[in-house]
Amino acid sequence: MPDNRLSMLARRAARFVVTSAAFTAVTSPIAFADDPAVVAVQTTRVERAIIAQPVRAYGIVAASASNVTTINLPYAARIVQMRVQAGQTVTRGMPLFVVQADPAAVVAAGQARSAATLAQGELARTQSLFDKELATQTQLATARKAALDAQQALAAQDQMGVTTGTRTVLAPIDGVVLQLSAAQGDQVQPGAPLLQLAAANSGRDMRANVMLGVEPADVAALKVGDTLTMHGLSTSLARSAIDGRVVMVGASVDAQSQLVNIGANVPLGQTAFIPGTRVSADIATHAGTHWIVPRDAVLKDEKGAYVFQIAAGQRAHRVAVSTQVEDGDRYGVDGSLDAALPLVVSGNYELKDGMAVRTGGSTGQ
Repeated sequence: MPDNRLSMLARRAARFVVTSAAFTAVTSPIAFADDPAVVAVQTTRVERAIIAQPVRAYGIVAASASNVTTINLPYAARIVQMRVQAGQTVTRGMPLFVVQADPAAVVAAGQARSAATLAQGELARTQSLFDKELATQTQLATARKAALDAQQALAAQDQMGVTTGTRTVLAPIDGVVLQLSAAQGDQVQPGAPLLQLAAANSGRDMRANVMLGVEPADVAALKVGDTLTMHGLSTSLARSAIDGRVVMVGASVDAQSQLVNIGANVPLGQTAFIPGTRVSADIATHAGTHWIVPRDAVLKDEKGAYVFQIAAGQRAHRVAVSTQVEDGDRYGVDGSLDAALPLVVSGNYELKDGMAVRTGGSTGQ
């Protein structure tokens, strides 16, 4: 009998263990803070705004050919005095240099005036004779043509501005003296370049004053009108930034740099970006309004790109997205995101749709 009693007690103990195990199995799905089934994540807010994909370019503050004015003289002359030097800023009407016309040019101008006076007098005499029927129609026509030719020759001389003595040549535009090709005392030939002026940019001047180079693979994304932000490459200008706009996109690869030339208009004004300054620029391409999310928030699998947001009940909610723009550590994406729900940026690799999560803090975007 004692053995039978012991056997019965053992069977009751076994039933108790089974019942306890079953109770544990039923209650185990409850999520506690230290439950390994709950994934700890970090989140950030998501917003919809304008984002662009930058294209990096390098170049120099230097005017394009369309922005440069070459100063020369249409007659031979001697530079009596040079009033400016390379790199100097000038305003319209400011003296550039003083010249004295070559004696031969002065003589030619005087001869043109004398010839015009003589031809005009001959025309008047022929007209008088014609009125008295002492000259023919052909003679009158010849005198008129000679007078016209003489007047045109004189006008050409006057347009050249040949005068006796000295003449001061003035700046035709506001700008910067890029290069001097003549010095004081030089004898210059007609049409020879004396100096070059780079036009100062005004609010209405949309010519290129910064020349940049980009990789050929990036050209397809660029278009005239794209905005850009320019920085200096020197230590002193590294933190300086100035905005501008693309005004020219090259259609061929430069043989020397192996890059495609891009012309930009940047309002330099009185900034430290003087001609010759080496710069970099970020050109904004494919600008548009998208959901802006951190790069780490976007995952990919066989179904495509996706992110997780935290829905009601602290559950992970998978949202399919398509990446439209990439800007450093940010993506511009399209998808059915909810601005009111937190976006998971850390711990998302462990998540599946509907899993319980525990937020461990938020990060700034």
